[in-house]
Amino acid sequence: MENSLKSSEKLVQTSNRQVRRMTLEDVDAVHEIEVRCFSTPWSKESFVQELSTNKLARYMVLELDGKIVAYGGFWIVVDEAHITNIAVDPSMRRLGLGKTLVQGMIDEIRKTDLYNVTLEVRASNTPAYKLYAGFGFVEVGRRPGYYQSPKEDAVIMWLKLV
Repeated sequence: MENSLKSSEKLVQTSNRQVRRMTLEDVDAVHEIEVRCFSTPWSKESFVQELSTNKLARYMVLELDGKIVAYGGFWIVVDEAHITNIAVDPSMRRLGLGKTLVQGMIDEIRKTDLYNVTLEVRASNTPAYKLYAGFGFVEVGRRPGYYQSPKEDAVIMWLKLV
C-alpha cells in the first residue's frame, strides 16, 4: 500500500502532538471523528478505499498523547493539492490542533513539489476560514449550494506555496 506509512514514521511532532500518515489501522478512530463532525459523514469503506486504492490521495492523522484527535486529507490533482477534508474532534477544538494538522499537511504537500493548494469551506465556518486565512489561503470564489444538510455555499480558497 503506497499511501500508508508505518505508524512510527513521524512527519510533525511538537511536545505531545504528532502528525503522521494515516494507516488502515486508523480508520475506526478517524471514522468516529468524521461522524461527530459532519452531517453527512463518509463511511469507513470510503476511508479504506482512499487509503488502499486511490494513488492520488494522502491522508494524515494528528495524535495527542497517542490518541487520534484530528485528521485531514488531500488529493494530488495534476499540479495542485486539493484538500478534501479536515476534522478535529469537537471535544478537542480550540487547542491549536487544527493549526498543527494543517501545517503537517502543508509540509507533506511541499514534499510532492506542488505549489498550489485549494480547498472548500462552509461559508458559515468562520473558525476554519480564519485558520486557513492564517496560512495565507485567500478566497477566490464560491460554489452556491455546494454543501447539503444544511444546504450552504462553499467558499473556494487557494494558497500558493513559495
